[in-house]
Amino acid sequence: MSRWTAPARAACGLFVFVLAAQTGAALLPGARQPLTFACMVTLNLVGGVCAVRASRGGNRTAWLMVAAGQGLIVATNTAMGSGQFWLGSACGMAMYATFALAALTFPAQALRGWALAGLVGETLAVLGCGFMFVWYFVLRPHLAEHDWAHWPLTVGFPLGDLLLLIGIAAVVLRGGLNASSPPLTLLVGGLSVFLLADAGFNAIGDDGNHTTGPLAATMMGALAALCVALASLWQAAVAQRGGQQAAVMRRQWGAEWFSYLPNAAVALGLALMIVVTVRHGQLLTWGGLVLGLIVVTAGVTLRQIVSLRESRQHETSDPLTGLTNRVGLDRQLVRAVRRGEPIALLLVDLDGFKAVNDTYGHRAGDMLLVEFASVLRRSVRGTDVACRVGGDEFVILQREVTEAADALALARRILATAASSPVPVGEHAVVARASVGAALAVPGETADDVRHHADIAMYQAKRAAVHGVVLYQAGMMDRRADDAALGRDLEEAVESGQLRVLYQPMIDLESGQPLGAEALVRWHHPVRGIVGPLDFIPVAERTGAITGVGLFVLEQACRDVQAWPDHLYVSVNLSPRQLQDRTLVPDVLGVLRRTGLSPSRLVLEITESAIVDDRIAVPALETLRSKGIRIAIDDFGTGYSSLQYLSRLPVDVLKIDHSFVAELDGTRQGSAITEAVIRLAEILGLTTVAEGIERPAQADELRALGCQAGQGFLYAKPQPAADVTRFVGALLR
Repeated sequence: MSRWTAPARAACGLFVFVLAAQTGAALLPGARQPLTFACMVTLNLVGGVCAVRASRGGNRTAWLMVAAGQGLIVATNTAMGSGQFWLGSACGMAMYATFALAALTFPAQALRGWALAGLVGETLAVLGCGFMFVWYFVLRPHLAEHDWAHWPLTVGFPLGDLLLLIGIAAVVLRGGLNASSPPLTLLVGGLSVFLLADAGFNAIGDDGNHTTGPLAATMMGALAALCVALASLWQAAVAQRGGQQAAVMRRQWGAEWFSYLPNAAVALGLALMIVVTVRHGQLLTWGGLVLGLIVVTAGVTLRQIVSLRESRQHETSDPLTGLTNRVGLDRQLVRAVRRGEPIALLLVDLDGFKAVNDTYGHRAGDMLLVEFASVLRRSVRGTDVACRVGGDEFVILQREVTEAADALALARRILATAASSPVPVGEHAVVARASVGAALAVPGETADDVRHHADIAMYQAKRAAVHGVVLYQAGMMDRRADDAALGRDLEEAVESGQLRVLYQPMIDLESGQPLGAEALVRWHHPVRGIVGPLDFIPVAERTGAITGVGLFVLEQACRDVQAWPDHLYVSVNLSPRQLQDRTLVPDVLGVLRRTGLSPSRLVLEITESAIVDDRIAVPALETLRSKGIRIAIDDFGTGYSSLQYLSRLPVDVLKIDHSFVAELDGTRQGSAITEAVIRLAEILGLTTVAEGIERPAQADELRALGCQAGQGFLYAKPQPAADVTRFVGALLR
């Protein structure tokens, strides 16, 4: 089966037909007129039918006018060829007006108010310039000779060409000629060739018949008819697929040079005036006036160009931060992808921005956005493009990317710079933390593909909830739909008893005796099976279900720990969302009251990066600590502002992240960060607990460095409360 679509086969057939007809017309002068007439009529009729079909997919009025213009060309050539001069002239002038209105309708129907007035002003400038040339070269000689017998040819048709020029200029000025609207581009190209063909007829020719006259002109006329027919055929195929191209055309923009066409028209008009003044020896009469007009026009044009630049900058700049906005990003991204430039797209989303807005007010939120914009400017190179695309969403278009490490390095530099640049808000300091999704452009991808991939990576970064960066990898799944379904199921998980609490024991590294255990939640989904916390905790955090899940785990842990020896404690994680909840203190104290657990046997784990609003979180933690509950910082050292927050938080325990424990290899380099954390904890009088201990050598090195406690698979995997009771009993015997 052929891979060619029906429209493609039809287009090839038209091309072959025109080529054969024009070759025959060139080789057989006697058959030129009938061959050209048959060629033109066929193309016009096919183009007219396709234009009617094209009107079903958008821009209905414009394409119907194109169809009418095609029919009027057939009528013009038929009437002129049969000697019906006045009928042919009337049809010809109507044809020009119809095509001009069709071209004008494409940009005008999407404009309103001042935008429409601007289009009128631009087209009037082109109209004035065109009229000057038509007047001097066509109308003036005709009026001087007083030849009114053939005025439709000598006056009407040139004015018709002028109208058509205005329609073409309107499309060009409003960005119709770009790759996002190929049918319209092809249509305007065909109309432009038609104008050139008319010039080849020596101002339309002796009789106005487009099938006679100079061979080059008739061939150009056939080429113009072919372009218009193919444009109509293309748009008809798009309309049949659902009108997608029409939707694209409404989002298009033009090249920057399009905006200067009215200025070019004014310059051409002035040039003509200079030439005419010099040629006719009117320097004394008109020289000074023309010179003054040139100066005035130059001043007005300069002011207009400045205003245009300011308007274009306003159109593509974010008013709050001064960064490029979404419009500017789209333009540069599409251009870069089309050129095949090695680029990466980094989507940057501020974490906890809503909490800053709600707590400190929108003024503080704006200050944070402005400061983060400054961070981006300091972090990117001059060739990169930093953008704010809305709310707390930023984008970096990174150029000259040779490998994935370039994008990752930029993302980490942004996160580190932001974390070290707190924004003062009254007596407090707010730190901009963010998640970054990055994607590298791959040859053959569109700009939308790159955006989509970066968006998927961003979502994965937000799911991880660690203020980090995720690089898109081929095959990475878009988890949003699945997470939405998971969020709906999670609403019933607590009430229906689907959640289970497991515990991982913590061991004294010196004596080997048990100290307590960390509570870990698992979800036994009735359909999905066991769902890990990395999959559902981020979903619970976003939906707000984490509050119910957290309270369930806390209460279950407080009940289970009472079956263990009295000196053991349980450690329970608090999520960022729980830390922003003003009911945190009464909720925790209420659980202790209901379960009868001593506060000294409870440790609450937080991450320092989870504290977005220290006016709520820090006082709450201080209150809980004053009641005898200990506070631990989990994953210490993985954020970008640990030392800053450590000096202000009410903390008793530092937990060394497993990633640092994994680096322990008996060398000074491998233990550098872990040793630094342990020494810092000693100075501050804090207890250290190492996570992820898997090998005896790691435990030995931690013990030698002065770490007091640890947990990991070396000692025990997460297990039910009853198994912990047996594990502890075996160690204590």
